[in-house]
Amino acid sequence: MKTILLVVVLGVGVAAVAQQAAQPAQQPAAPPTSSVNPPTGQTPQSTQAAAPVIKDPAEYNAYVSAIQQTDANAKISALEAFVTQYPNSVMKNQALEILMGTYQQTNNIKKTTETAAKLVTADPCNMKGLALLAYFDRVQAQSGDPNGKQLLADAKKYAQQGLDCMPKVTDPEILKMKDQMTAIFNGAIGIAAITDKDYPTAVQSLRIAVDASPQEFGLVYPLALAYWPDPKTPATPDNSRNAIWYAARASAIAPAQQAQIEKYARSLYRRFHGDDDGWPDVLAKAKAGTAAPPDLATLIKPAPTPAEQAHKMVQETQPDKMDFATWEFVLSNGNAEDQATVWNAIKGKPVQMNGTVISTTPTEFMIAGSQDDIDKKLADITLKFEDKVPVKLIPKDGASFDFQGEPASYTATPSFMMVMEKGQLLKAATPTPPKRPVHHKPASSQ
Repeated sequence: MKTILLVVVLGVGVAAVAQQAAQPAQQPAAPPTSSVNPPTGQTPQSTQAAAPVIKDPAEYNAYVSAIQQTDANAKISALEAFVTQYPNSVMKNQALEILMGTYQQTNNIKKTTETAAKLVTADPCNMKGLALLAYFDRVQAQSGDPNGKQLLADAKKYAQQGLDCMPKVTDPEILKMKDQMTAIFNGAIGIAAITDKDYPTAVQSLRIAVDASPQEFGLVYPLALAYWPDPKTPATPDNSRNAIWYAARASAIAPAQQAQIEKYARSLYRRFHGDDDGWPDVLAKAKAGTAAPPDLATLIKPAPTPAEQAHKMVQETQPDKMDFATWEFVLSNGNAEDQATVWNAIKGKPVQMNGTVISTTPTEFMIAGSQDDIDKKLADITLKFEDKVPVKLIPKDGASFDFQGEPASYTATPSFMMVMEKGQLLKAATPTPPKRPVHHKPASSQ
């Protein structure tokens, strides 16, 4: 488990607590019924404000002896004995906090969290205890613990308790770690929200946590999922971009399955952008950076509009080299100039192609020319003949056949229809459509 941030929060804090709590050891002992005498130049009131006072010499000595142990195991034994023997000591909370930190330094996670739970029970706004519980319960749940659901619920409870207590904090040492602790609390709340499918809360909380811990896969990848929880359903443009960015970031820091995460990030990009164009640049920047850049909207652009797609088609392919589906797309979606470019190139020119018969009369066939309209059994070509077609040559509805015609006019709405004149049958109709290249209409943007 990645505990660097937590070590910073607890490690520094525990040392400070130990130094502060040891203050009575620097003062001369006093009878059990009186307070410890303050150092020269201090009033009794200022001494009491600075640190609690132990009146019982035996209790005092037990506490001082425990916190001054240099061996971790010896310190743990002495502190456990102290809190057991003196459960109502004024130094109980400080002893528990030092004990918690010492267990954490020995990597005894079970005893660390048990001690933290005792600490926050005794001191509900102990920020170090709350931060530790929120962190370890969250990480343990994400690690596949069979009790994960309850652990996440506990992590959320401790995290919310910590956030609620934060405005009450006056301890300068804790205030220095406010941002770190806020990130820990939000990480726990965010992961719990993901589990509850509360994605707006997950985004809000995890973004705070990820900004503080941009290298923690256990936060970065869930943030990507929170921004776009169901790739089959389009997300808002801003959420789509952030999902792509943090998924790409997650692929760079994934402890395993890196290729799978990158494939997922790429699929989101294709879904939003329409193709892979620009993806290598996005991936490289995501791997090099941490937080989403301010120009994310420029870096990750949505799929081109139908008009933009049509314009690209006209730029890349001569009209006489396009298939019928491309003509239909450009003439339906292109701007006036692109439509004119295609129409002027094909109008009145003999065109030979294959289509599927939808319905017929001796002088007019209704034909589906694009694969999409063939699938829908929807005519998009009206083929007109100058002479009646002999009955025996008229293909049956649904038959595939080759024909020639000259584009004469078209309408784009409400559904596309091109009228071709001077129709000719190029060969007899075949009842079973032969295999041929499939030409779908280009996809529109989401």
